[in-house]
Amino acid sequence: MRTFTPFAIVILMSTILADPLATAQTLPAPQAITDPKQIASKPNAQVEPRGLTIEKLYTTRQVGRPTWSPDGKSIAFISNMSGRNNLWLVPAEGGWPVQLTVSDQRQSSPAWSPDDKWIAYQSDYDGDEQWDIFLVSPKTGKVVNLTNTREIAESDPTWSPDGRYLAYLVKPKTSAAHEIDIYDTLMREVKHITTGTPQDKGNYNPIWSKDGKYIVYTQEQAKGTDSNIFIADVAASKSTLLTPHEAEQRYSANDISPDGKHVLFTSNAANGYENVGLLEITTKNISWLTKDKWEISGGEFSPDGKQITFTANVDGNEDIYLYDLASSKSTALPIPKGVNSTAGGHSAFTKDGSQLLYYHNGPTAPGDLWVYTLATRKSHQVTLSLVAGVRSEELVEPYLVHYPSRDGKWTISAFLYVPFNMARNGQNAAIVYIHGGPTSQTMNSFNRFVQYAANQGYMVLAPNYRGSTGYGKEFQQANLFDMGGGDLQDVLAGVDWIKQTGYLDPKKIAVMGGSYGGYLSMMSVTKAPDVWAAGVPIVPFVNWFTEIENEDPVLQQSDLATMGDVVKNKALYEDRSPINFIGQIKAPLLLLAGGHDPRCPKSETQQVVDAIKKRGGTVDYKIYENEGHGFARVENQIDAYKRVADFLLAHVPPADCSCSVTE
Repeated sequence: MRTFTPFAIVILMSTILADPLATAQTLPAPQAITDPKQIASKPNAQVEPRGLTIEKLYTTRQVGRPTWSPDGKSIAFISNMSGRNNLWLVPAEGGWPVQLTVSDQRQSSPAWSPDDKWIAYQSDYDGDEQWDIFLVSPKTGKVVNLTNTREIAESDPTWSPDGRYLAYLVKPKTSAAHEIDIYDTLMREVKHITTGTPQDKGNYNPIWSKDGKYIVYTQEQAKGTDSNIFIADVAASKSTLLTPHEAEQRYSANDISPDGKHVLFTSNAANGYENVGLLEITTKNISWLTKDKWEISGGEFSPDGKQITFTANVDGNEDIYLYDLASSKSTALPIPKGVNSTAGGHSAFTKDGSQLLYYHNGPTAPGDLWVYTLATRKSHQVTLSLVAGVRSEELVEPYLVHYPSRDGKWTISAFLYVPFNMARNGQNAAIVYIHGGPTSQTMNSFNRFVQYAANQGYMVLAPNYRGSTGYGKEFQQANLFDMGGGDLQDVLAGVDWIKQTGYLDPKKIAVMGGSYGGYLSMMSVTKAPDVWAAGVPIVPFVNWFTEIENEDPVLQQSDLATMGDVVKNKALYEDRSPINFIGQIKAPLLLLAGGHDPRCPKSETQQVVDAIKKRGGTVDYKIYENEGHGFARVENQIDAYKRVADFLLAHVPPADCSCSVTE
């Protein structure tokens, strides 16, 4: 896997009953448009055409993972308000945030110690993902590099309940397996909880029991189709399998109950879709809390152990639920539609269970932190990301559309952004925006460049092709050993569909995407060259052979597991490597890459540039030497997407544009 929103809510909560024996879908499917003729541009006299700039949109703040202070009065979170992803502090009731760390390097995954002495976090070097664990004092700002190992990556720090020990993941640069270590902050000693994990597996998400004696973690196989939950005795460093099963099934641990008897987990074992259940540790018995046909993900136990949280991703919109274990009733939090998830580090709940921290993100609202008070059933916004004169009223809410795959096997879900005031005259331009992963999903969330493109007059289609998450096990695994095959056809089927809306000039359609989306963009322009007027592959890979040779060992194992043996499947590898079909390209290309990218090395981009220049084709590119897999520095984000904007304007101008197509 390569993957790279102010008001109090007073709506009454809705209630659903989760039947453990249910076999049918219980959460209703949202309405989706299946007839392209029903797509209509909405009139909006308030919108200034082309009034949004890249600078404006990329100055809107980005808010990352937060963590509660032990007393519940403060929240530490990651933000790029300074132009870098650093740590900030903000009062839980809201207020002016204060920057806690100042670093040119990106930081992530803060975890506030229960004794209030430190906040642990991870930081790498120019995007290389060779993470070190750091500690910062929330009172003095003093920073300590705890691990300081350039050739070993340590990540995902998690405190023991007493604040003495810190569990985290460990991966040497040359290894594909993540292990789990514990650091004793008192004795300054390291203890290995897991060792000798096979290279085609990795251990993730260590979760402490409330007495600090045990850690529950998830072990995932490189193919991504099978995983297990283990419990480790911390004193003995001995692990026990909690989820023995036959065939391929996914089990992921989410939390341990306060009494230490149950694990809240997420699994597709019940019906092929992600659902949540409780696992009794002593007996290994499982009881299902949901059995839906959408993507349900476990959250955490309330401090008193009487409730759990889970989220439900229903066709790209995600809601948060509180589930009462005594009554088996789940209650949806009254949150605006979009992508909502619980947040808070060790728990989304405050220690007294009175408040819940969550992250809200919608198509017209960048991600922000909100606090929900259980007693009043109201929320208040803590961070404010929509700045720089960008108004929600100027931003487009997409249509949810469904269209058939070319082979007739699947219904493909996509979000379609239609600019305001667009004329149905067959003269407009479009962009097909392909997500990465491929085990990922385009959600109904804020996308800066997509909103820019819509404001400029481009229709934007963001498809969830086969291999995407959110639609069950069978759909997610439908592109195994067929990467760049059926998934590419699903993208092209989306082009067929939007052409029928009556808005577009079929000769003015561009394709772009990042990571695996960059790969599919390259597959698009090589395998279907007549479809595209331009292509923008961002941090792509283009040659399966060199990609596997040069990428991070974790991804190497994943690629081998999903594409098969390089020698036995050589013909497949060759056919699905767009570098072998550069001569077919007709569209001009712009490629962007990161100099320290361990997932899709810059040499992949360079191969394309060299090959196209050799044959006299049109190509431009930029490699950001101080970035990795995607761009973290705000000035690089602005530069990169201004390049994309100018490139598209020159080669695929929207209707009524004063520019001319570059010959």
